[in-house]
Amino acid sequence: MFRFASPIYLYLLLLIPVLTAIYMLVQFRMKRQVKKFGDPELMRQLMPDVSPLRRHVKFVLMMLALGLLAVVLARPQYGTRNEEVKRSGIEVAIAVDVSNSMLCRDVSPSRLEKSKMIVSKLVEQFDEDKVGLVAFAGSAITLLPLTSDYVSAKMFLDQLNPATVAMQGTNVAEAITRATAGFSKKTNVGRALILITDAEDNEAGAIEAAKQARKEGIQIFVLSVGTVQGGPIPMTDGTFKKDLAGNVVTTKLNEQIGKGIAQAGGGMYVHVDQTDMAQSLLEKEIEKMQKEDISQSMYSEYDEQFVAVALLLFIVLVVEFCIMERQNHVFSKFKLFK
Repeated sequence: MFRFASPIYLYLLLLIPVLTAIYMLVQFRMKRQVKKFGDPELMRQLMPDVSPLRRHVKFVLMMLALGLLAVVLARPQYGTRNEEVKRSGIEVAIAVDVSNSMLCRDVSPSRLEKSKMIVSKLVEQFDEDKVGLVAFAGSAITLLPLTSDYVSAKMFLDQLNPATVAMQGTNVAEAITRATAGFSKKTNVGRALILITDAEDNEAGAIEAAKQARKEGIQIFVLSVGTVQGGPIPMTDGTFKKDLAGNVVTTKLNEQIGKGIAQAGGGMYVHVDQTDMAQSLLEKEIEKMQKEDISQSMYSEYDEQFVAVALLLFIVLVVEFCIMERQNHVFSKFKLFK
């Protein structure tokens, strides 16, 4: 297969017709100037060393050199080997709870930060999988549709905070519904929804949403973050969240809800602690999922061909340099030009 590595330089070829038009205009004006001095034939006899043909040949050679220069800069290449490359992977949607309760520090450094650390390490293990990111609290929003752009995934992940979603609460049902809507309709590829939440103050409908996702071939893995003992919710001013009576609010992990969602979603429930056990378990389960060839492309190894063109360009320039507009008396015996 033949191609140009930098085809933009081929636009230099447009200069050739432009310069040719300018050259022809200059030649036309020169003839008019000569006619003002006298008969053209007489003027030619008075200037026997001047050869218009030499001038034309030099110009043609310069235009040829310009064309060859454009080709050299465009880097002509020729493919010598083709291989079919297949990529396989699964689709993974990650829904992260960003409600205020996730700011609790019963898990170090906090529930939310611990969740972000787990997701970040998980994304680093992805190779040819597609990943999407959903943030939820009282409502859910899609931050990143399914993509192989892991850099963007980690960038959006780093920016997660309770302000990401305006409505507070823990609407797991909407998170599941929004995340499942982003999956492809393929049936022969593993699809996983990783739900990271403390499941506190959960609104109704999560179990039903998980069952519906399972019917669509989506497995739900629940990572519960927090402790059953719980802890206070820190505020931006350094105090802790209080109820209407002025008492400090304590947020506790709701394992029952988390386990119910995982069971309904046909996946696995994992409690996140201070170790990396949760991440290891999740990676092993995801590795078992069915992978499909999600893309394939033709890989070609190209050889550079500009050396031959550059050599031809050098020869043309040497020839153009050796041709003078005036006749050389040393070579006057050779009648190449009249």
